[in-house]
Amino acid sequence: MGIAYTDTVMGIVLHTLAALGYALLALRPWRALAQQGDTTATVYEKAGLPLVLILHGAALFVSMTSPQGLYLGLGLALSSTLWLGMIVFWLESMLADVGLLRLLLLPLAALAALMPAILDDRIMVAHAHNPWLKAHLILSLAAYGLMTVAALHALLTAAADNHLHSLKGAQHPADNVGVWQRLIESLPPLLTLEHLLFRLIGIGFVLLTLAVGSGSAMSISLTGQWLPFDHKTVFTLLSWVTFGLLLLGRHLRGWRGRLAVRYTLTGLVLLLLAYAGTRFVMEFLLSR
Repeated sequence: MGIAYTDTVMGIVLHTLAALGYALLALRPWRALAQQGDTTATVYEKAGLPLVLILHGAALFVSMTSPQGLYLGLGLALSSTLWLGMIVFWLESMLADVGLLRLLLLPLAALAALMPAILDDRIMVAHAHNPWLKAHLILSLAAYGLMTVAALHALLTAAADNHLHSLKGAQHPADNVGVWQRLIESLPPLLTLEHLLFRLIGIGFVLLTLAVGSGSAMSISLTGQWLPFDHKTVFTLLSWVTFGLLLLGRHLRGWRGRLAVRYTLTGLVLLLLAYAGTRFVMEFLLSR
């Protein structure tokens, strides 16, 4: 009991520190954006992000693992999803100019890091000894994280597209331009944004496919069924089909722009409903 209590307190402390770290990293660039300053990440911010990611990862490890088994819940699922999403962003930022995406991701990551401490809804995962279950959880959370980043990227792409079509070269006085307007005007070219968006979706679709496959293997090993017919499976497969159709439409018909954004956001909502929506109904509405 003492060890479990200590781990719980340690997890809350680490999650709180991770949230503060994300908030501090977001403070300077958002202030610079509001004051029409330079939002480019400083050397300290570039060095600080991996440290906060390590801290957040340690918080998740302490909260999710114990000698008794593996724990999960809505708060931990949201927190781990944004953590993996931030790792994807960090790696992507080394290959392309996606720095402005951090202005949206950092506040969300700060909120997500606090979720396990706020909700306190940990439940022990059944059959945690099954290797297919562990693979399925890792792949599913990785897919959630990647598709979350893709959805935020899609929103920025849609904003850039709308900005391009609405302004058509019109100039606005600097003192009349709001924070969001300055953010959009600082984005990379639209074609660059779309290229990055479909790269994220392509990698996320591979992870989601592997998650479905590992989930099927887990179901066979535990119940003898290929896939259980429940809310999680239905929403996951609907999300998989949605992203698959988007990639197929992109390859065959050159889908892009607002159509791609709608498919991306629809796929993410379905994917979130696969776990987070089901857990929310079970834990909060039905109190089970």
